[in-house]
Amino acid sequence: MKQFDFEEERIKQEITKLGAKRVLIQLPEGLKPEGPRLAKIVEKTGALPIVSADPCYGACDLATAEAESIGVNLIIHYGHSKLLRYERVPTIYVEARATVKVDDAVEKALPMLEKWHKIGLTTTVQHVQTLDNVKEILLHAGKTVIIGDAGRLDYPGQVIGCDYSNAKSIAKNVEAFLFVGGGRFHALGVALSTSKPTIVADPYEERAYSVDEEARKILKQRWASIEEAKKAKTFAVLVGLKPGQKRLEEALGIKEKLEKNGKTTHLFTVRDINPEVLMEFPTVDAYVNTACPRVSLDDASKFQKPVLTMTETLVVVGELSWEELCRKGLFES
Repeated sequence: MKQFDFEEERIKQEITKLGAKRVLIQLPEGLKPEGPRLAKIVEKTGALPIVSADPCYGACDLATAEAESIGVNLIIHYGHSKLLRYERVPTIYVEARATVKVDDAVEKALPMLEKWHKIGLTTTVQHVQTLDNVKEILLHAGKTVIIGDAGRLDYPGQVIGCDYSNAKSIAKNVEAFLFVGGGRFHALGVALSTSKPTIVADPYEERAYSVDEEARKILKQRWASIEEAKKAKTFAVLVGLKPGQKRLEEALGIKEKLEKNGKTTHLFTVRDINPEVLMEFPTVDAYVNTACPRVSLDDASKFQKPVLTMTETLVVVGELSWEELCRKGLFES
């Protein structure tokens, strides 16, 4: 997998410096094929490598409990920048910066940006090093380019699955966004959190495309879920157990709001929110997800009952209108 920098030399040096004897390697789904190769590199340092086969959806999903249960004294977490302020197990973050060139994909995006002059620029941590170059391409095409730096993430222009603060901070000053990176996931997040046209420049597929129609479909689905949840009598508020998704106080606040609106409400703890887990509770009419908001938005069609974000629940209890929700963004609580 030559498209990414796995920083092998740095990893060997860090393991030696820390004197780690048992190392857990954690990779997101797209990078998991590299697990066995990276394990061999760790093994050469004299440490015992263990590859986590569990799903990993971000730096919020750090394998802390897994590492503690098997006596690991170092986690190597690939593909994300640091998110948690404190880790119970020493952790090295390898951002796996992409080595693929983005210029061709950006050039293909220019005709799709033709009707807009002010462009916001966003990307994931894999491509933050390309933004200056991408900005130059856009400037040469006569665009005004703005890159947000809201301070909540490590790099200007960076977005992650649940945090689009860099995009939201400049949304009022731009007409459209260009997202540089692979896939629709993060670009959809930009579109849904800013309500602005969003074009993807995908360097892996060397093409450009819009996610606006897909974002509109998701908004229609979210409206339908909220309307269905308004009829619900019994709610369960889901409290995530992953290190970066545990929001008990917020869950308690949502529970109180629902109960004040006459809803019977329970608290459920859950590590992985999936249809199979929720199907075990037939007396619950609707759920509020206080963990990763993308589960509610991206997997909605898989659930038999409404699974709302915290912000959407404010519409159910009458604290927000649908129009205010769309302006505020589906990710903010």
